[in-house]
Amino acid sequence: MPAFLHFALALTIVVVLSLLVCQDHKKIKIGYILQLFIIEVILAYFLLNSETGLSFVKGCAASFEKLLGFAGKGTDFVFGGMSEKNLAFFFLKVLCPIVFISTLIGILQYVKVLPFIIQIVGTVLSKVNGMGKLESFNAISSLILGQSENFIAYKDILSKISEKRMYTMAATSMSTVSMSIVGAYMTMLDARFVLTALVLNIFSTFIVVSLVNPYEISKEEDLRLGVPHQGQNFFEMLSEYILTGFKVVIIVSAMLIGFIALLAALNWVFIAIFNLSFQGILGYCFYPLAWVIGVSKHEALQVGSIMATKLVSNEFLAMMELQKVSAGLSPRSTGILSVFLVSFANFSSIGILSGAIKSLNKHQGIVVSQFGLKLVYTSTLVSILSAAIAGLVLHYII
Repeated sequence: MPAFLHFALALTIVVVLSLLVCQDHKKIKIGYILQLFIIEVILAYFLLNSETGLSFVKGCAASFEKLLGFAGKGTDFVFGGMSEKNLAFFFLKVLCPIVFISTLIGILQYVKVLPFIIQIVGTVLSKVNGMGKLESFNAISSLILGQSENFIAYKDILSKISEKRMYTMAATSMSTVSMSIVGAYMTMLDARFVLTALVLNIFSTFIVVSLVNPYEISKEEDLRLGVPHQGQNFFEMLSEYILTGFKVVIIVSAMLIGFIALLAALNWVFIAIFNLSFQGILGYCFYPLAWVIGVSKHEALQVGSIMATKLVSNEFLAMMELQKVSAGLSPRSTGILSVFLVSFANFSSIGILSGAIKSLNKHQGIVVSQFGLKLVYTSTLVSILSAAIAGLVLHYII
């Protein structure tokens, strides 16, 4: 099947699956969706193929590599050069730099650079997505702050947000990732695919949510976003962000230990009973989706298994699986899968997201937890759409 027709099939499936859970088809804004789609395809080509785009990606990758080098200085001091001997490599080289990146985000937040960026970019996005400024601001702040810390900025207006708008905000948080762990991703995946996914996921989220959860905003609410660290001095803020970064490291480590052990146990049980591993069975379930987004038939089973691993566990474990098999995959399949993996779209995110919101507003936390499965469904469609668009572009440039 020609690549363009293959992509058209993927796009059709995403639209149909989105409309299946839509409760008000009349409010869908087709014009804005088409506008977002065209912009997303152009951005995908820009980031993956154009000279300017590739230069931008290389510049960002070099910057993150430099930051990871600075982070390594702190890690080496505490752990006595263990990383240089490749001891506890994943923890020291991939996870520990999150502490330093989180610290930088705190500084930029404190000096009002990040709030300025969120306001400017959010305002521009609101002009092209057909949604309110609140949803647009949230898309950018989720990308920068992460799904747990993001809603602190909206704590003063959480009680006034409708359920539909709350769903959009939660879906956006689950479909993006935090800048604090982008450096960790870049140690496991090609930087250009990570950065491409960050951009594409924002637009894919607006497209899918516009189909799944359409609504009208009659009057824009007065947006008075809270200042997360108001009243703190610089060093109080710094300590808080350092500790927040370390908490993320510990949480991710704990989840990896638990999920890897659980998967090993499940694989043993399934092999004993069915002579096929649990991940192998999941691979068959996701085989059609992998093929639809552009992966070749002979690689779709392996890629589908990794896609499923990400859904039932988390993106780090799936990225580790990709590293093991990437040498045997085509560059296009590796790129498609890499873009798919860069998001928080998995079952564990339901508890993280609802818990974070519940700590700020109990009612809205309950609302989000009730949306849980639908949020994972929506954010997975977002990942599929982003990966399909990347697959289309990669077909013509690889």
